[in-house]
Amino acid sequence: MTHPIRRILLLFTGLSVMAAGVAFSITADLGTSPISSVPYVTSLICNVSTGMTTIVMNTFFIILQIIILKKDFRLFQLLQFPATIVFGTMIDVFSAALASVSYSGYLSQCLLCLAGIILVAAGVSLEVAAGLVTVPGEGIVLTLSRALKIRFGNMKTIFDVTLVAVSIILSLLFLSRLNGIREGTLAAALLVGQFVRIFRKGTERITTAILQ
Repeated sequence: MTHPIRRILLLFTGLSVMAAGVAFSITADLGTSPISSVPYVTSLICNVSTGMTTIVMNTFFIILQIIILKKDFRLFQLLQFPATIVFGTMIDVFSAALASVSYSGYLSQCLLCLAGIILVAAGVSLEVAAGLVTVPGEGIVLTLSRALKIRFGNMKTIFDVTLVAVSIILSLLFLSRLNGIREGTLAAALLVGQFVRIFRKGTERITTAILQ
């Protein structure tokens, strides 16, 4: 593998940009992305930070990968652990930085939500361009797809729907109201992939320049 240090830095940059996107989505209060819905709701239930619950959930996903893959789990995939810590920590850092941000109406919320979606997509593009490991949320989908012999796209849809369903159930059971699931959740589900496709060409140029 060429330029491993540069690839790691690129990966962590992507994770930080993704974390900023999650923080913008939380600030917008129009619903988080499906992958962030469970950490957000559980953070409200347990009164801890979303970054901390994100680390816990992703650690669980990594352990599941190890259990399912057994000998097929490759050593380099353990990089998911530090990646998870960086991602969760940066969510809290950006959430704190945005704590003083206020919005005057629904349009402002939509703009914050859109900014979050764009940042998440940009972060995903950089993460993929790094060519090291996927985040645990994607890693577990790949693992389940392989184990259950379900196409990745279908498995991703099933996984996201399951996370949203779990978030709704937990929210209604423990908070007696719906939190973290709104129109922004649907927008993220529909638009992040589209923006990733747009950003891929740009990130490919960046990667070529950095890794030459």
